[in-house]
Amino acid sequence: MVARAPIGIFDSGIGGLTVASSIRQALPAERLLYFGDTAHIPYGDRSLREVRAFSAAIVRALMAKGCKMIVIACNTASAAALKEVREAWPRYPFIGMEPAVKPAAERSRSNVVGVIATQATFQGELFASVLERFAQGVRVLAQPCPGLVGAIETGDLDTPGTEAMLRGWLEPMLAQGMDELVLACTHYPLVRPLIERICGPGVEVIDPAPAVARRVAHVLGERGLLATDGTGGLQVSVSHLTPELPNVLRRLGLQAETIAEVEWRGGALVLP
Repeated sequence: MVARAPIGIFDSGIGGLTVASSIRQALPAERLLYFGDTAHIPYGDRSLREVRAFSAAIVRALMAKGCKMIVIACNTASAAALKEVREAWPRYPFIGMEPAVKPAAERSRSNVVGVIATQATFQGELFASVLERFAQGVRVLAQPCPGLVGAIETGDLDTPGTEAMLRGWLEPMLAQGMDELVLACTHYPLVRPLIERICGPGVEVIDPAPAVARRVAHVLGERGLLATDGTGGLQVSVSHLTPELPNVLRRLGLQAETIAEVEWRGGALVLP
């Protein structure tokens, strides 16, 4: 692998673009190849076995494009498949999403930390491991948010319906003294303004994307694979093209050189 090779990034949909945005800001010389599996969204409603199969196929497709690293910019896919892909390709650098319980627990004054995610994220071994390592001495309120990813994918970022869903989940957590809220789905930062409005100034909302970008920089630096010149760029592929994609790119300050729709064929994926 060479420093000018691209970084591969994938998610179940457009949410992982929040991670791509942080990486783009931190490492502007890097070339990013992003894939959103919008034909199979939401991953959070699927079995872990199914998500593992999708993830492995996407990893193979990104490797075929010569990616020097792959970022699994999806909490559900990280929970389901990060361990397996690392075991399958032990010398290849993978970065996954881990719920940011550690900083939340360290900063909490009330010792009550909230985590919102898909149900599949909470079912994975990764979340149990995070709790065991970092949640000693704090109470963790784990709240699944069914339907929220779908609302975000269709552009319902600040509608009465989305606000009602969020209030139904967040207000009981606030009543229990939550003062730190972890966004454990890469889609959820797209509704962060609404979440912060509901929670108020007494709750810190934690988006792990900047920490992921720092981790990407650290691992590439260790391997001598950081791109140090050029302007970088972003290419986006999705398995189902949706009208909301350009709006999300604009909202995140991202400019895509290309946007392509690709098809799954017999469980395999070929990226342009």
